[in-house]
Amino acid sequence: MSAREDVNALADSGGRRLDIPKGSPLDGAGQPGGARTAREARAHLHIAVGPARLCAEPASHPLPEGPVPREELDRLRRLYRTAPGYAAMRDHLRRTRLLALCGEPGTGRAWTGLALLTELSELTGGGVSRLGPGILYGASGVEKTERGHGYLLELPAEYGEYAEYAEYGECAGGGERAACAACTAYTAYAAHTAHTAHAAHTTHATHTRYPIRTGPTVELLLDRLRAHFAEHEAFCVVLVAGGPVADRLLRGRRHAMPYEPPAAADVLDRHLTELLAHRPAGLLETARATAVRPELAEALGLDEPRPGEAARLAGHLAAHAEGRLSDERLLEHCRSFAPDQAREWFLAAARPGSLPEALPAPPALPALPALRAAALRIALAVFNGSAHSLMVEAAELLTWELAVTVDPQHAPGRPLFAARPGASLATARAVHGDGVEDLGDASVPVRAVWFAGRRLAPAVLHESWDAHHNLRGPMARWLRALCDDPRPQVWVRAAVAAGVLCARDYLYGLVELLLPLARTDSPVQRMAAATALAETSRAAEVRPAVNGLLYDWARGDDERERETAALAHGYGLAAGSVVASLEELGRIACADDGRTTSYSVLRLLAGTEPETVLAVLTHWLRDTRRPRRDLALLTVLRAVTTRTSHLWGLCEVPELEPYAAWPLATALLAARPECEPRLAELLRAALTWARSAGAAEDALVGWIRRAARDERQLAVMCGFLPRLAQDGDEPLDAGAATRIREVLEAL
Repeated sequence: MSAREDVNALADSGGRRLDIPKGSPLDGAGQPGGARTAREARAHLHIAVGPARLCAEPASHPLPEGPVPREELDRLRRLYRTAPGYAAMRDHLRRTRLLALCGEPGTGRAWTGLALLTELSELTGGGVSRLGPGILYGASGVEKTERGHGYLLELPAEYGEYAEYAEYGECAGGGERAACAACTAYTAYAAHTAHTAHAAHTTHATHTRYPIRTGPTVELLLDRLRAHFAEHEAFCVVLVAGGPVADRLLRGRRHAMPYEPPAAADVLDRHLTELLAHRPAGLLETARATAVRPELAEALGLDEPRPGEAARLAGHLAAHAEGRLSDERLLEHCRSFAPDQAREWFLAAARPGSLPEALPAPPALPALPALRAAALRIALAVFNGSAHSLMVEAAELLTWELAVTVDPQHAPGRPLFAARPGASLATARAVHGDGVEDLGDASVPVRAVWFAGRRLAPAVLHESWDAHHNLRGPMARWLRALCDDPRPQVWVRAAVAAGVLCARDYLYGLVELLLPLARTDSPVQRMAAATALAETSRAAEVRPAVNGLLYDWARGDDERERETAALAHGYGLAAGSVVASLEELGRIACADDGRTTSYSVLRLLAGTEPETVLAVLTHWLRDTRRPRRDLALLTVLRAVTTRTSHLWGLCEVPELEPYAAWPLATALLAARPECEPRLAELLRAALTWARSAGAAEDALVGWIRRAARDERQLAVMCGFLPRLAQDGDEPLDAGAATRIREVLEAL
């Protein structure tokens, strides 16, 4: 029996007429712009950063206060590479006696400060010492300043964050302003006065929550320090971490200068020279050659190592050149740099600060700057490479979730007039520049933002999830909320990130992320649940659990779960193969009107194995079960009406990229000519079968008209139509052929 006779035998005229489904089953969620967003999300998060860790390693101890040992200064003289602007810094310090260096920790600013102080103090016969942060809160130390001496002071990150608040708190117990010691005993980063530690004050047991500041502003502090060191003819370098405080100082142009680290290549070479100075000459050249190998740069995953990282890398390269470190071990060490940076960020956020121990424990809200910095880094991990506005808004939403988790009774507000974007991005080791966001039919320019290193995004996401359990709750709520955003530029990234996290702890992610998303009434969240499930199933050890869950949903009575299962199988990952996913979709079609299942089959057709999908569709045409025949016909009708870029998946299909704006059928004919015979057979069947003929003719006419507006598409169409019109010795149905001819004549 021929294909024509086989189809005619099945195509009785009874039953409803098949119509072409419009858009996705969830009202177009994820179609325009989803392809680019999914591709970028995969590229940024699909980088191995090592196995999950159960806890974070302890932080390194701060450098001791007091005189800097001579051995350390001697090493500084041998290894220090001059930072850009060093001469201007030295001149400023010599003239004013005080210099505030504004830059990020780990960039070598402390070494630059010591180098400046060493150079100037040697001219006056003095030494160099480190000051502790206690002097900021009235501790002794400054009054012992020696003439001609140089002093290095690192300002705590939290100092000055609340400088814009009022000077005093008010006591609700009836006391006068500033009369209660408990109300005013907070340090600079205290933001309000209500705290259980005040319960001992019987008269003032409760306190009005009123922002206070007991320490001086940063500007006033620097003025006082400058006057003090000028009076004693000494020098002081104050290290200020990047952020709002540093930005305010730089804008005021008072005592502060921006710090830019020396080139990493220069620092690396100086350290290699030092380490291998007494070794055979060939070892240094070997280490230098290894340093520029592409695989080493890929393992590092950092655009520009910071000076401390360059020094650390030099140690590994020297050990490798000496034969003490294998190639694989060297790359393993390099792959640890980005996770170590993420670990240090979160450990820094967890540090309690530098309050005198006698003061009561600070309330929750003063931790807001640290929470905001942590939220910014996590949001950037999810939105790496996206529009700056999307990332910042997501970061503010996460800041709120983190803050109410720390202090459930008080919801924080947002600063309306924050520092310049570059100031906050520096704390996340991020950069910004021109970018583009895809809107489907058009692209728009955006101000994009991304980490300065491809391994930082997965490192931050994994570190926050694996090492800090109490972060999971607010992160899960945050991701679920983002998955309800109708913009694919938001929910697709959130769904991919949710899938990555669920793969690392499926038991937790199932209950806190996957099930709530799948069982909601929001169609966008169900699409996000399907995307997250498919992404989770990339992990081979988790895939059987995901497949089992979808198996139960497909056979259950809950329509939302069944729809989510159908959408998840459209990615071809959860069942382990495209064939297995098609088999599941064929089963679900019996309880579905074809809109969801045909969309998922079409997504598989736009995936990595179109020949497999076409073979199964051809087989379904001969199936005695009408739902499967309808599924095959609806899929082929969608193929000629649906734009290729709307059918993005979670796997790369580079051969279709040049044809992303074309209908899928045209794109397949251009990129995969071997698909032409089966595609012609399927479309010919749709034109022949009575229930689908009308819809197929409409689809074909629209297909041809779209191709007529593009010479490349028209050339592909002209090569395909003869095959469609002839099946061996059997011509195309006369009515369909007549209508096609009329369309061609009208072009």
